[in-house]
Amino acid sequence: MAKFLPFSQPLIGREEIEEVIETLKSGWLTTGPKTREFEEAFKRYIGCKYAIALNSCTGGLHLSLAAFSIGRGDRVITTPFTFISTVNVILHLQALPIFVDIDPKTLNIDPERVEECLKKRKAKAIIPVHYAGQPCDMDRILRIAKRYGLIVIEDAAHAVGAEYKGRKIGSIGDVTCFSFYATKNLVTGEGGMATTNNKRVADRIRVYSLHGMSRDAWMRYTEKGSWYYEVVYPGFKYNMMDIQASLGLHQLRRLQQFQKRREEIADSYNKAFQDMEEIETPYVEEKVKHAWHLYVLKLRKEKLCIDRNRFIEELRKENIGASVHFIPVHLHPWYRKNFGFKRGAFPIAEDAYSRVVSLPIYPKMKDRDIERVIRAVKRIVRKYRKP
Repeated sequence: MAKFLPFSQPLIGREEIEEVIETLKSGWLTTGPKTREFEEAFKRYIGCKYAIALNSCTGGLHLSLAAFSIGRGDRVITTPFTFISTVNVILHLQALPIFVDIDPKTLNIDPERVEECLKKRKAKAIIPVHYAGQPCDMDRILRIAKRYGLIVIEDAAHAVGAEYKGRKIGSIGDVTCFSFYATKNLVTGEGGMATTNNKRVADRIRVYSLHGMSRDAWMRYTEKGSWYYEVVYPGFKYNMMDIQASLGLHQLRRLQQFQKRREEIADSYNKAFQDMEEIETPYVEEKVKHAWHLYVLKLRKEKLCIDRNRFIEELRKENIGASVHFIPVHLHPWYRKNFGFKRGAFPIAEDAYSRVVSLPIYPKMKDRDIERVIRAVKRIVRKYRKP
C-alpha cells in the first residue's frame, strides 16, 4: 500500500527556516521589524495602500467590522457556504448575519439574490467569500453596495494570488482579509492580513489589533520608543509575531511559483476528469484568475451508487486524504437552535454541500501523487457508477 497522501501540506524551504532562526537570535519574537517588512512587501504585491499583519483572517474580519463601527442589531449579508468564522465574527459584535444563497456554478454568493434581499431589508455591510480561490462577481457586488450604502469586506481566506479582471484580490473592496493558516497558499502557521486603501480604517485596525493601544505602541521596547502608551479603544489581541512574518516573507517571494504549481495540478485534474459524466470539474469564470486554494469536485449523485461521504471513505482506503468545504453555517447546531434555521432554507448551498469533495492540491505534491489521485478517483467512479 502506498504511503498516505495528506489532503494538504505546507512547502517550507531553507530560506524560511534560516529567516526564523535569524529572528529567534535577534531576540525580537513578537510584533516588530520583520512584521513591518512583511506588511510592506505584501502591500506592494497586492497594490494597495495599507496592509496590517494579524494573527488570522478571523481576526481581520472581526477588526474590519469593528473599524466600520458595525454593532448591535446591524445586519451583515454573507454566504452560508463558508467556514464558520466568517459568521461568528458578526455575532461577536452583536450584529446579525443575513444569509444569501450561492451561485450553483461558482459556489460564490449570488449578487442577484443579494439585491433581492436588500429590497426587503436594510443592511450595513456585506462579506463576499471568494470560495476555493475564485473571486466573486465584484463589479456587481460593488454596484449593489454603492446603491444600498453597504460596506464591502472581502473574505479572501482562500484567495491570496487571485485576480478579478486584472486586479489582485485585496485591492478592490473596502477591506480584504487573507489567511496564512498552515493549509493556505501562503503559510505562516497561523496568521492573516487585512488590506485597504482607507487610511482611517487601516489605523483603526492596527490600533484595535493590539489592545487598543495608541499607534506604534509595539515600538515602546525599542531605542526609539517610550514606556508610555494610551488605550484609545477597548481592543483585541490579534497582532502577528515576527516569527510568523519571517515565514511569510519568503513564502510571498515564492508565491508565484506556488501558484503556477497549483494551476498545473488543477489543469491535470481537469483534463483527467472532464469526460466523466459522474463528476463535475470546477467551473471558472473567464474574467478571473483562480488561486486554486481548493480543487472541488462535485459528484453527480444521480449517476453514482454511493454518496459523498462514502466517496471520501473510498479515497481514504486508497490512502488519499480529502475534505469537504463546507458544512453550510445554517446547518450547524448552534445556528439552528438560535436562529431557527431548517434544512431547505438555502437549497443551493445544501445541494452543493452534499456533493462536494476537495481533492489534494498543493505545491509539495509530486507528479506521481497527482497520478495517484487521478487513478483513485477513476477507480471509485468506475466501481460505483450506476448501470
